[in-house]
Amino acid sequence: MNLSRLRVFRLWRVMARRFRQRLHANIERMRTTDQVFMISAAAIIGVLGSVGAIAFRWLIDTIEFLAWGGGIPSVSSADTLLIVGVPAAGGLIVGVLIYFSTREARGLPDVMEAVALRGGRVRPRVAVETSMATAISIGTGLSVGREGPIAQIGAALGSTFGQLTRVNMHRMRTFVGCGAAAGIAATFNTPIAGALFSLEVILGNFSFSRFSPIVISSVVATAISRHYLGNQPAIIVPPHSLNHPLELAFYAVLGILAAIVGTFFVRALYGVEDLYRKIPIPEYLKPMTGGLLVGLIALLYPQILGVGYETMDRALFSDLEWKLLVILVFMKIAATSFTLGSGASGGVIAPSMFVGCMLGGAFGVLVNLLFPGMSEAHGAYALVAMGALVSSTIRTPLTAILMIFEMTGDYTLILPLMISIIISTALSAYLLKPSVYSLRLLRRNIDLEKGQETNILRSLTVSEVRVPFFETIPPEAPLEDLMSRLAESSFTEFYITDGEGRYRGAVTFDRIRSLVAYGEDLEGVIVAHDIAQFDLPTVTDTDTLDRVMLLFGRHQVNAFPVVEPGTDRLVGVISREHVMDAYNRETARRDLAGEFGSMVNTLTGGQVVRLGVDYAMVEINAPGRFTGRSIRSLQIRSRQGVQILLIRKREHRAGQAHFVPTPDYVIQEDDVLLVAGERDSIERIVNL
Repeated sequence: MNLSRLRVFRLWRVMARRFRQRLHANIERMRTTDQVFMISAAAIIGVLGSVGAIAFRWLIDTIEFLAWGGGIPSVSSADTLLIVGVPAAGGLIVGVLIYFSTREARGLPDVMEAVALRGGRVRPRVAVETSMATAISIGTGLSVGREGPIAQIGAALGSTFGQLTRVNMHRMRTFVGCGAAAGIAATFNTPIAGALFSLEVILGNFSFSRFSPIVISSVVATAISRHYLGNQPAIIVPPHSLNHPLELAFYAVLGILAAIVGTFFVRALYGVEDLYRKIPIPEYLKPMTGGLLVGLIALLYPQILGVGYETMDRALFSDLEWKLLVILVFMKIAATSFTLGSGASGGVIAPSMFVGCMLGGAFGVLVNLLFPGMSEAHGAYALVAMGALVSSTIRTPLTAILMIFEMTGDYTLILPLMISIIISTALSAYLLKPSVYSLRLLRRNIDLEKGQETNILRSLTVSEVRVPFFETIPPEAPLEDLMSRLAESSFTEFYITDGEGRYRGAVTFDRIRSLVAYGEDLEGVIVAHDIAQFDLPTVTDTDTLDRVMLLFGRHQVNAFPVVEPGTDRLVGVISREHVMDAYNRETARRDLAGEFGSMVNTLTGGQVVRLGVDYAMVEINAPGRFTGRSIRSLQIRSRQGVQILLIRKREHRAGQAHFVPTPDYVIQEDDVLLVAGERDSIERIVNL
């Protein structure tokens, strides 16, 4: 019996290997025409995204039905135990799932980080785990939305497809954008807004090479979702119109209010998150307490449970009192802050729409009381405020305008919508510069606003770049000595040190040049101490290169002294050229990671891949003599004649945990090295 099972297993492995070989062969044939490959890939990702969105919707409905015995709208305010217990139980399950499974199931910023820093590589399991965590959160009544998670699910599917097809870093990011757009478009029946959301939020790039595949994925996903979920608008609105030109001023005021409330929303969310970090309870129990607090709020205001589309519909049809509308603005902010701040999984767009809807409805009641007959019913203001508050939190005006338009199918209020959204976006950016997504990344020391360059420089330290060569002078050195040394030296800065080698000041080329015109008149009069610059900043080995570049922008010098912390002993210098060379090298290494990372998956230990006539690449297990030592100390390039391109951990093979090592990285026993060099050198290192 065991022998037959072994044969079946071997046969299955052979068939799987042949299938992968045929798949890769077909893909390579498709790649002979790039346009055909990208269009086909975008369509496939669109199908995957729509399937993921449909399955995600079904999973939410199923969990909601099981948890509430018929759905959240059927819950009575008298069901005290149910209202408090179900969100708390949902928070407990989600907390355990996230803590013991994956931390990447918590939101869209993880996808943005993957696109910015990891070339768009997202683990395939993220799609499954995000689906489960968010479906449980929404289904049990926690106050979150499904738009961020479905974008993350689609992005994970797109990244998985890119890893299977072994595309480069640029295409991998495009595929991630295709998946995110497909998920959003299929969920909300918004093909244009889905594409723009992906371009504005995920990629931050509107290049045509990315725009076309993303639109294709979005359209394909929308067509499939309409077949299975219907073609009705996501939000049903009553007919609206613009009664008087003065109403545009009212909508401008509404945009200001939306910016203020949206900024308060973001600050409240992260304020609660900071508070939870200080609470001394296990991480996996914190979402349970958040769910408990949501349940307690729902005892008085059950409208805040779940996404809240039913309550939004009532506000749009002017079916709620203004007092309740105002209260629900703050209750929804509190419920969402407790949910996400405690560590649960979910999105912020739907809660932002809910808050905006309540705010706009209350504002519409006020306008109608003050100016009867001049303004539209307050449901129109609720609709416009939905888009204004969304844009004030995520800072995507184009996406917000088109999302509200596509979700409602109503074009009559497009002008008020544009006015409110633009004002809200501009004012909220003034009140709080980062968006709700980028603020989370800033807390991880990732600044997407400054682009890839800053993030790369932030990953490098002075110790990796600075040189130990510099010229020192005594403080009493006369001007004529300085001028003669300057003519013979390759340095443009001289550093004054004391008897113990501690840095005391710098004499720069510009300072010496300013005295050249006086010639012999100053000989024997001016010494180094007289023209030294004592306020020049110093850096240490632990400083990052983005700080060094910031200093270069503030000071007109070519280099900065590098000193030992605490002792101020001069140990080296770092120049602009050093920083730029390090940036170029790191960029090239990361590009290699994108180009060759997927190729590592197809190599087995010792298999050599030729790179032209004289060069080759091979994946090997870390030799025993390498383990426990840094790449810098091994001097692999000079001694072995090869360069380490990538390192992969053997136990993470399924997750494809590739990374580019730094010179100070210490090689571990379970490391797998991707090395390249001349063929003779490759053969030698394989036999180590």
